[in-house]
Amino acid sequence: MLDTGDARPITLLLVDDHPVVRKGTRELLEGEADLRVLGEAANGEEAVAQARGLRPDVILMDVSMPGMNGIEATRAIKAEQPGVGVLVLTSYDDDAYVFALLEAGAAGYLLKNASEDDLLGAVRAVAAGESALHPSIARKVLERFSAFASPTPPEDELSPRELEVLRVAATGRTNKEIARDLDISPRTVQVHLANIFSKLGVGSRTEAVLHGIKRGWIDPKNL
Repeated sequence: MLDTGDARPITLLLVDDHPVVRKGTRELLEGEADLRVLGEAANGEEAVAQARGLRPDVILMDVSMPGMNGIEATRAIKAEQPGVGVLVLTSYDDDAYVFALLEAGAAGYLLKNASEDDLLGAVRAVAAGESALHPSIARKVLERFSAFASPTPPEDELSPRELEVLRVAATGRTNKEIARDLDISPRTVQVHLANIFSKLGVGSRTEAVLHGIKRGWIDPKNL
């Protein structure tokens, strides 16, 4: 979801099978004026149902839960709501979990040992359509997806300007920084990103960048 510049708080759904974790996370998030927790879920099935009813901006998603796990829940939720931002918050950095969740449509992946500031920053980044990958995960993710790249002409899907915006966005720059680098307005950057997301059928910058890497439009060595 792209930041529209309004004052509406970012709405969230917390998904974790441990009540103590949900309680602590809720207290942290609700201490911020721009964040609002709409609900909680203890497993994947509850997460899908709650997401359907509450339609939050961001979902904090655990991985290992009884019944439907976080991977299956993310896939189901993204199928219904492509624009929702799923931020994985877990203790697992196993490659299989990471790649499966990003393939399912997660916009970010954060480990539970992250600082409070890192978590708050990741929530806001995902709400703005930006990437939020733990540093220890980002590089191997880029290398993994580039290894399976299947080059296709970018002009079949994106305009030259949109491709330029996507390539700069892949470096982790904010909308304001992209605007400065390309000598355009931040609003124009938002419009280009919205068009990119729509054309590629994705809901976050992470998904768009991975899409570009897999199609050979973005070289991870330049990131």
